[in-house]
Amino acid sequence: MATFLLEIGTEELPARFLAGNEQELQTRFEAGLKEAELGYGSIRVVSTPRRATVCIKDLEAVQPVREDLIMGPPSRVAFDANGQPSKAAEGFARTNGVEVSALERVSTEKGEYLAARVTRGGAAAADVLKDLCPAVISSLPFAKRMHWGSGTFAFARPIRWILALLDEQVVSFEIGGVSSGRQTYGHREHGPGPFSLATPADYAAVMEKAGVMPSAADRRAAIIAEGNKLAASAGGSIIWEESLLDEVQGLCEHPVPLLGDIDPCYLEVPREVLLTSMETHQKSFGVQDANGVLLPHFLTVLNMTPPDRDLVKKGWERVLRARLEDARFFWRQDLADTFDDWLQKLDTVIFLAPLGSMGEKTRRISELCRWLAANARHADKPAGDLGISPDEAARAGRLSKADLVSSMVGEFDTLQGIMGGIYAHKKGEPAAVANALPEQYLPAGPDSPVPSTELGALLSIADKADTLVGCFGLGMIPTGTADPYALRRAALGIARIMIERNLLLDLNALFTQARALYGERKWKLDPEQSQAKLREFFSARVKNLFLTQGHNTLFVEAVTNIDAEQVWLTGQRLAALEAFGKSQGFAEAVQTFKRVANIIRKQGDAEELTGSYSPDLLEDDAEKALATQLDTVFAKLGSLNASADFSALLETLGKLRPYVDAFFDHVMVMCDNADVRKNRLNLLKSITVRLNEVADFSALQL
Repeated sequence: MATFLLEIGTEELPARFLAGNEQELQTRFEAGLKEAELGYGSIRVVSTPRRATVCIKDLEAVQPVREDLIMGPPSRVAFDANGQPSKAAEGFARTNGVEVSALERVSTEKGEYLAARVTRGGAAAADVLKDLCPAVISSLPFAKRMHWGSGTFAFARPIRWILALLDEQVVSFEIGGVSSGRQTYGHREHGPGPFSLATPADYAAVMEKAGVMPSAADRRAAIIAEGNKLAASAGGSIIWEESLLDEVQGLCEHPVPLLGDIDPCYLEVPREVLLTSMETHQKSFGVQDANGVLLPHFLTVLNMTPPDRDLVKKGWERVLRARLEDARFFWRQDLADTFDDWLQKLDTVIFLAPLGSMGEKTRRISELCRWLAANARHADKPAGDLGISPDEAARAGRLSKADLVSSMVGEFDTLQGIMGGIYAHKKGEPAAVANALPEQYLPAGPDSPVPSTELGALLSIADKADTLVGCFGLGMIPTGTADPYALRRAALGIARIMIERNLLLDLNALFTQARALYGERKWKLDPEQSQAKLREFFSARVKNLFLTQGHNTLFVEAVTNIDAEQVWLTGQRLAALEAFGKSQGFAEAVQTFKRVANIIRKQGDAEELTGSYSPDLLEDDAEKALATQLDTVFAKLGSLNASADFSALLETLGKLRPYVDAFFDHVMVMCDNADVRKNRLNLLKSITVRLNEVADFSALQL
């Protein structure tokens, strides 16, 4: 068994490339070795901005040898009338690298065929790797590639060296004008090299000598350990931002955390602004005390051990001070402005050209929030009983985009909404309004939280509904992967809010109201057409949401076929159906109810069924018994449906199965008497009406 080491040395790669590049190298070497049938023990990939290293341990020295019998053309085709090889035989032999005389005749059930015995495998690992390495390197996917020098090869950054060792042997190949060898290079300052390796076992010691920490996990751990130590010495703790930590460790080969100071006067600026300035512009972390209050310090990470730490520290502090001075200036300037000033400016900011300005959008959102406050409800409460003042709801909608024209958001656009909430508190707006403004953009993705306040939830729904209705009216409907206005995310956001906040809301009415608030406009799609497409789009998003959560596909289809727009109720139906699916007798119940649903689906339109039947037209004992049981069961369903207790509703409906089975066993539904036939169909129709309060059983298949 051998060890193979590959190091691809480049100019500095962007930090965001590293993790994906490691995964691609791992996957492609695994696939390549599997295809080559070359066994190995493990593959480990690590990387820094200047190198990607692959180490394969316990690699087999030689491919296993096997003999394959490859079937060719039938003998009657392979030889002419004189018994001489035809072109088909000659081509088959040439394709498989054997002489025609070496071909064999093999008898099969279909007759006699020509065959070739071909020996495969047996190649040395070095020979396999010299072809596999350049193939893997050249196939690595990057968002952007570049050429360098006079060559045509493209890579994320210029390749400067390639180390390729199989134990003591160099695996020779060339790519991008660079030939592989046994040399590597170290940190630019702490050990530039070159360093020559005798075997892969030397690599760790050479990297340590060269001042390089090859593993991202090791760099991350070192940063955290030293950062925590420095913060503790200042009486605080680091505010570790995971995404920034990933980026910072990917920017260095030799991480050296450094604690800097900021002037306490800048602490008057909101915490969110200070952290954003540190993290975005300087790739630095904030420091806080035990109570979560920011301290006048920051932590940055250097890519070298400086000869004069104090000098470097002062340089970082000087650069950050300029950023914080800007932030303090914007903060004071914004505090001097009023919301009325900003609302006036919003009329000059375009939302979408055909849909007017941001000022117009906030007026629509304001009225939509007022409507939602009066019409949205929780499952156990009447409409409008969310405890939200309609005036406060309208105010939140009107102020929702005001901070877009503030100086602070102009500099730090990621703080939109957040600064609106901070300014609302400072300028004396109601607490409910101020708390709602930062939540209007939630959820920002599939894993981000939904709004935590009732008014924040309604504001987020109103904002998203306004955008959805406007874009669909203009025919801006997402297709394929194209979704420039994030309409899929908007629809999913509304669905998640309704589910996680237990909100009941008539989405058809919401979209109709949102459309009406646009007033008279030149639309591409008429109201009925755009609303129908929007409902279809929303239903598809709800299905996708449940499926990505791991729910059964058929169950999701069954409940969304009934109603995908009352999303919270749809979720309750799905949970009840899944529980019912685990109960004894589920399969039999589904078969029975599917039979009922299929009969009604085939006959319903022709018979104009209503679900109302006449007891006077019941003739058979089985249908009379079913009707009696229906009266008993249906009397209980109203309250169960009203309370959304779909589990109890399904359990109650399940008691009908023996009576329905007896009905099918003893009653001819499609009898000659038209009145009796229609009455029996209506008897079954009454069952499907109740079943459809939970799920479309015709969509279920066992």
